[in-house]
Amino acid sequence: MLRTPGAWTFLAPAFAARLPYAMLSLGIVLLVLDTHGSYGTAGSVAAVSAVAQAFVGPQTGRLADRYGQAAVLVPSVVVHAVSVGALIALALGHAPVWSLFLAAAPAGASVPQVGAMVRARWVAKLSAEGASPAKLNTAFAFESVTDEFTFVIGPVLAGAIATSVTPSAGLIAEAALTVVGGLAFAAQRATAPARHPHQPGARRVSALSSPGVRLLAGAFLGVGTVFGAMQVSVTAFTESVGQPGANGTVYGIFAGGSMLAGVLYGMVAWRRAARHRMLASYALLVLGCSTLWAMPNLVALSVAGLVCGLAIAPTLITGYTLVETLVAEGAKTEAFTWLTGAIGLGLAIGSTVAGRLIDGHGPSAGFLVPLAGAGLGLVALVALRHLLIAPGSASPVVASSGERGGSRQLVGAAKG
Repeated sequence: MLRTPGAWTFLAPAFAARLPYAMLSLGIVLLVLDTHGSYGTAGSVAAVSAVAQAFVGPQTGRLADRYGQAAVLVPSVVVHAVSVGALIALALGHAPVWSLFLAAAPAGASVPQVGAMVRARWVAKLSAEGASPAKLNTAFAFESVTDEFTFVIGPVLAGAIATSVTPSAGLIAEAALTVVGGLAFAAQRATAPARHPHQPGARRVSALSSPGVRLLAGAFLGVGTVFGAMQVSVTAFTESVGQPGANGTVYGIFAGGSMLAGVLYGMVAWRRAARHRMLASYALLVLGCSTLWAMPNLVALSVAGLVCGLAIAPTLITGYTLVETLVAEGAKTEAFTWLTGAIGLGLAIGSTVAGRLIDGHGPSAGFLVPLAGAGLGLVALVALRHLLIAPGSASPVVASSGERGGSRQLVGAAKG
């Protein structure tokens, strides 16, 4: 993938721009925990940010499909920097919790949807080159590995800066990376996918109108609860054993397991249908989450987290592969963003519920949330798996036939 002409021009700035996504939630938790002294409050503030990102993010994805990525990215990074600055100032000033919510909402809503935009660039580029569906699957595997690498580096970076400098420094670094990376990525217009402006008289529907996209969004919601609950629970667990600085490392091991699995997954030429792989990887995720609550020490928790993480990347890769076949060309970025947003919403739910359980019953209770969230996601996938079959042709309501021509070569990736 790295030898693809022009790939480095958008991959390098995209990495810098998406790294803050893995830093924001943990940075908020560490800052608010330091200033307000409650895991429940810290988790709730992080949850507000994640909820805003989950609901506003897909709308920015739709705007990016319609007006272009740069037109959305530039104002987003500016709003994000201002909002994070306001949140830091309010927290350090020990402002009321409701005021933290007011700052956290725009901070989350303005998170640049770089991961979805990069995937849309891969689809556009590989379609133009007439690449095989297998190469698209490899591109999504590459992107999942990149996502997980950011979740290895991001929490460690945020945790290290917050604990060694000051709790607010983690969020300052997050905002700086967002501005620099986001603007640099927006400047790479040559690799951006074509805009799909609304045609007069044409009916335009959301990517979420597809039942398969809604099912995948629900499944990714379950994955998000794993992320959110793990961040808060690992932080609480390391605090309880007197090693608060280890939180980023333990969470990084969890993400490292996913990154390793993503590398291996992308190397395999799969023959089984993607929907079957989705069920298998999700079942493994539930199995991995089932032991977290019983771990007696940091070493055991790190090992259990590594095992749990091994199922994350295959689940995400397969989900993105499936959703690409369920919508037409003009709704790709929006569809990818709905999945990313579902993860963010799940993260909000997971961090909030885990924070409340930790405050009331101790750190180990928070690890029950990943099991519950992933378990519900698996039930939905098994019951509604028929919705993951790609339609025979793309809908004409979001793209003209000429625009869809290149993507037809990639339809079928979900069938392995």
